[in-house]
Amino acid sequence: MAKRRSSTARKRAKKAAPSEKSRRQTKAAGPRATKASAKKAPSKKSAAKKSAPKNAAAKKIAPAKAAASRRARKPAFDARLDSANDPSWIAPVWDDDLLLGAHVSTAGGTHNAPPRARAIGATAMQIFTKMANRWAERACESDECHSFRAALGDTRVRATIAHDSYLINLASPDETLRRRSIESFVGELQRCAALGLDYLVSHPGNFIDDRASGIRRNAEGITEALARAPGQTILCMETTAGGGSSIGSSFEELAELIALIPEPYRSRMAVCVDTCHAYSAGYDLVNAYADVWAQFDDALGRERLAVLHLNDSRTPFASRRDRHELIGEGSLGERAFRHIMNDERLERVPKVLETPKGTDPTATDAKMLARLRSYRSA
Repeated sequence: MAKRRSSTARKRAKKAAPSEKSRRQTKAAGPRATKASAKKAPSKKSAAKKSAPKNAAAKKIAPAKAAASRRARKPAFDARLDSANDPSWIAPVWDDDLLLGAHVSTAGGTHNAPPRARAIGATAMQIFTKMANRWAERACESDECHSFRAALGDTRVRATIAHDSYLINLASPDETLRRRSIESFVGELQRCAALGLDYLVSHPGNFIDDRASGIRRNAEGITEALARAPGQTILCMETTAGGGSSIGSSFEELAELIALIPEPYRSRMAVCVDTCHAYSAGYDLVNAYADVWAQFDDALGRERLAVLHLNDSRTPFASRRDRHELIGEGSLGERAFRHIMNDERLERVPKVLETPKGTDPTATDAKMLARLRSYRSA
């Protein structure tokens, strides 16, 4: 063992030592070669020092990104954690005529949505009729429709709303995507008709290339879909926050879109105002509440207002960003929602929450609905 170690050590020393040839070359080149080689080969210590600021910056950025990612992630619905399935949960019952509720989960089937709406004391309810982030389509069979309506009959819900898939873009210049969107949109309308829903809320598309062309494509897609899916469901175009190439951040733009849809289909068109989106798009519901609704009336007419999405905002006024927050805990604060809850002109308009739900949607939504009712003047 000792001999083996001695032999290995000799080999390493020989390998590390400069050859006779390299020693002669260095000697001939003089001191400049020695200095040059020293410059070319910085020490490990200096290399580490140079990279340290970058590494430190990366360490500072990483937690910020991670935090943003955590905020963006929504917890998946877990029925086991939801108070609607807790036998001890007491559903609130309100003695008023308000149409007020929330978007509720259809996990396990659409027939499970009405009991969840009842658990929060809702009189208005919004659902997805399919998975919102997938293209997979489905039809609502007669057994499902019967179960849904029977479950709905056991609640105080008087206004039913669906929200369409987030993937649909009727304004796209990409003909393949647009055609797929139209087919999906037809399916949305057909499911609403089968389930007997009052309203379908839809985000206007993204024009991508040219705004005017995008609005025209959107109107043509809506017209085709309404022609292929007759029914009583009212289609509500939702106000958007105005980011990127989205259509619908101004009341005038929504009016232009609706005007391009011919009768008899235009009679099935209405508008959904989302408070977070409108505020982020530059409509000051906090300090210029009356002016905002005057602009709506001038551009669209109050008769076009069919649904309100009540959401506070995580971002400042006119941010052009769509980030929902709990009622009274964002940049709109209590003041805007006090205006809305005491506005007699909006009393008969269905209002639904789309605020963050945490791990217990029923408890969170019930708390937000109680908070909204507390804003009403005695």
